[in-house]
Amino acid sequence: MSAAADVALDEAIATLRPSEYTGALIQVLRAAPRRIEGASVLEIGSGSGVVLAAVGELGAASLCGVDIEREAVIMGARLLDRLGHGDVAQFHLGDMWQPVKGRRFDLVVANLPHFPMTHGRFAGRRPSWSRGGVDGRRLLDPFLQGLARHLLPGGRAVIAHNGFVGLEESRAILRPHGLALTVVSTVLVHIPTAKVELMTGDILEAEDGRSIHRYGPYVFADMHVVEIAASDDPD
Repeated sequence: MSAAADVALDEAIATLRPSEYTGALIQVLRAAPRRIEGASVLEIGSGSGVVLAAVGELGAASLCGVDIEREAVIMGARLLDRLGHGDVAQFHLGDMWQPVKGRRFDLVVANLPHFPMTHGRFAGRRPSWSRGGVDGRRLLDPFLQGLARHLLPGGRAVIAHNGFVGLEESRAILRPHGLALTVVSTVLVHIPTAKVELMTGDILEAEDGRSIHRYGPYVFADMHVVEIAASDDPD
């Protein structure tokens, strides 16, 4: 690889750095290591690769990452190889479920961009970072709609889910597919002023004082880590 390519990759590594969402997701996964040991794991939107690295450390049998960013695919593969998981890891460049069509997994994880915004970007981040469309559901809904086709019997998904995006709407999407959503953990995350200013106005107004909390000039929001698995309800 040329020196220029090395510099470009180093810059990409910085823009793909993990966020507090990633940390909360890893914390939930680490809390139940016996459910991961021996599992086949898929991450949609694998980014830095660190979530797959964490489940690899917990004994997952196979690791598969999908991302639309070429640098993320390169970076994830390098990280897993460096940590000794390269022989059980694979990464695919592509959109959502397309690269793993016809495949099923024990565990699917995701921290998708689902902040309700339609424009703008943030210094030091990829252009696609956080951007989830006007209602935040541009990527979340296709993920939920395709999930059942990629879970093995007894499989589950563990994902990050902003409180202001609507848990009930997600539950309604999952229900016809025989899946149910349970909140496993909720953390308060800081939303920088520049990000608040880009948030869809209707959602900001509706959620202010509910899932969005202001303390003087500082704004925080509820972020859930949820588990999705087969529903016990036959309906």
